[in-house]
Amino acid sequence: MWEYTDLVKEHFLNPRNVGEVENANGIGEVGSLACGDALKLTIRVDENQIIADAKFKTFGCASAIASSSALTEMIKGMPLDDAAKITNEDIAEFLGGLPKEKMHCSVMGREALEAAIASYRGVKLPMAEGEVVCECFGVTDLEVKRAIAESNLHTVEEITNFTKAGGGCGKCHDRLQELLDEVRQGAVQLAIPDQRPKRMTTIQKIKLIEEVLEREIRPALRKDGGDIELIDVDGDTVIVSLRGSCVSCKKSQTTLKEYVEKKLREQVLDTLTVEEGRA
Repeated sequence: MWEYTDLVKEHFLNPRNVGEVENANGIGEVGSLACGDALKLTIRVDENQIIADAKFKTFGCASAIASSSALTEMIKGMPLDDAAKITNEDIAEFLGGLPKEKMHCSVMGREALEAAIASYRGVKLPMAEGEVVCECFGVTDLEVKRAIAESNLHTVEEITNFTKAGGGCGKCHDRLQELLDEVRQGAVQLAIPDQRPKRMTTIQKIKLIEEVLEREIRPALRKDGGDIELIDVDGDTVIVSLRGSCVSCKKSQTTLKEYVEKKLREQVLDTLTVEEGRA
């Protein structure tokens, strides 16, 4: 029988933030009912890039419910960039530890958070693009490699504890051992490359900028009676015009630099600068 900490028991018996966030702008769904564990995490990120609310729905064991509950408590009120750095080990530590056989529950929580943040930012998760090595649980080679490196795994059994890979029919055990040997020998570069193009035409750049403005920036500004228009793109300088309540706002320059510029750098090109002009 597994030994659970008092915090795990508390979050299982009295889970926090159950349900779905109304008007969520980030949704992460991982696992599946067929695999025995599934988690849907919904978040709402405000105009200051703070996670204002977070809720979850989980199908799974006590550890899965407790990990999901703990995760929502951890990220509510947290800056989005800080939340993106949370690991499964952080979730387990928040709960005072998890049985080694249940560490995959904290991994599922971290993966749901990554998916929700990717959904909010409008980007794809590189981990999902890997080769499926465990068909029973749909685990990719990239997920296995990251688990081995981040959690310093040394056996196939440990890989199963952290990812569930190999916990079904067992046909993937040889492949898991290959991945383990590969990572342990330092033959794999695990850093996920920046998926944003380093070079693009002006037309491509303008199109991406307009997409980010329309999808994320304008809706946030319009909530407070403001708006923004793209005036011109000169090299890496993006010239915009603030409209509505943003024109007279004393924090307009902060909005441009800390919100608009930061968002465009994250999703278009990290060398972009934003300046205000007049149409």
